[in-house]
Amino acid sequence: MNLVTISGPPSSGKTSVILKTIEALTRRGLKVGVVKFDCLYTDDDVLYEKAGIPVKKGLSGAMCPDHYFISNVEEVTQWGIKEGFDLLISESAGLCNRCSPYIKEIKAVCVIDNLSGVNTPKKIGPMLKSADIVVITKGDIVSQAEREVFASRVNLVNPSAVIMNINGLTGQGSFELSTLLHDEKNSVDTLVGRELRFTMPSALCSYCLGETRIGESYQMGNVRKINLENRQ
Repeated sequence: MNLVTISGPPSSGKTSVILKTIEALTRRGLKVGVVKFDCLYTDDDVLYEKAGIPVKKGLSGAMCPDHYFISNVEEVTQWGIKEGFDLLISESAGLCNRCSPYIKEIKAVCVIDNLSGVNTPKKIGPMLKSADIVVITKGDIVSQAEREVFASRVNLVNPSAVIMNINGLTGQGSFELSTLLHDEKNSVDTLVGRELRFTMPSALCSYCLGETRIGESYQMGNVRKINLENRQ
């Protein structure tokens, strides 16, 4: 089984891209499953079920979505192998733009949209910078010049990635993406012992443990303060 991690900011069009890409994969006779990771709520699993795609949903709740993902990714991988999938897609929303749910030697895809602004690529951390493939959506809404500028900004942040434009409504470009996702040479049996491409967001402070009061006397653990002395 192949495993692919697809992430990106909320509402960037990840689910639409995945649905159109799976259509192309199933036409090739491949069996595909999806695991949807999110924070508080998602109904994307209903969309997958309507399309006849096996799906599991995981909500992290009060926990960091990255920590929730890495704590459960081995279990969902074994589920995919048990179900006999040729490809298992893990979908997660980069809710803080700092997320890094990518694993070494596991294909990683980041989905962002043209409407997020030309400076957005600079604001996204490892989720974009360490991706193998960057999918840009909603290009039909902006001009050709805006598409080119946005793609160039993405290339500056991640020059080694394959950059693709996909229309989540029509599916244009999804076939090309499908050809890059499945590779029998990169099959996985387990993720035990593998490493993340980048460290996850770190925090272990009093607020992590349920503290709600504001003030330095209530702050303990990993606390980072803003530098107000340096105007730069």
